[in-house]
Amino acid sequence: MRSGRKKKFEVERDNHDRWMVSYADFITLLFAFFVVMYAVSVINQNKYQRLADSLGSAFGTIRLTEKSGTAESAVTGTRAGDSFIKPFPAVQMRNEKWRREREAMTAMALGVSQALAPLIEQGDVRVVQNHRGIRIDIGSSILFASGSADLEVGALPVLLEVAERLAGKSNAIQVEGHTDDVPIRNYLFFSNWELSAARASSVVRLLEQNGIEAERLSAVGYGSSRPVAGNDTAEGRAQNRRVSIMVLYAAPERADDGAEIRAKP
Repeated sequence: MRSGRKKKFEVERDNHDRWMVSYADFITLLFAFFVVMYAVSVINQNKYQRLADSLGSAFGTIRLTEKSGTAESAVTGTRAGDSFIKPFPAVQMRNEKWRREREAMTAMALGVSQALAPLIEQGDVRVVQNHRGIRIDIGSSILFASGSADLEVGALPVLLEVAERLAGKSNAIQVEGHTDDVPIRNYLFFSNWELSAARASSVVRLLEQNGIEAERLSAVGYGSSRPVAGNDTAEGRAQNRRVSIMVLYAAPERADDGAEIRAKP
């Protein structure tokens, strides 16, 4: 019978320092990552500016000019040859359409200014082009008698000249009535609100009778809420008594997809 000894097995001890190897590898990779990020972050300024300009032109946003540092609209944009990223066709078409519309409105404003040059020199008419379109301010003194919304005979040549210049166009026209802050209350008008709205409506009616489509026209009365001068002097009040013919830029075409809102029963 063979006497045997029990084989003695050595139990392997746990090495509690093994995590240091993985940790050291992780730190090495992290260091390499930051080195690569630092190298990538060193950008050529000229290339960066070209990229920024190209993206601004492509998306129709504003950009900063290199020399002045001021905001410049991408509507004017960079020339196609100056950018290595071509604008999207839809954006390019929109910008071109906007440019043509502005040029057409400017030409229209020049035509009105030339036709009404004597009244402009006298200070009775003012033609302004702004972000909404063209505004033709006509002093109430040549359109209406004091406290009245009936057009004077002398108003016809002015309004007929304006109607001739605006006929055949597609832009919407908003006629705005304005007054000074002197209260009015007679058997026709309870306040300046009614007077300004009635005067705007009288001008709209005449424009419609002389070749302007009714769907292009609207009348608004602002009363004394939008003065262009102080009401503390006679000259300022005279400037505030006016009718403004606002020729609006074309609004983007979109379907009437509005949703009706109803309260829950």
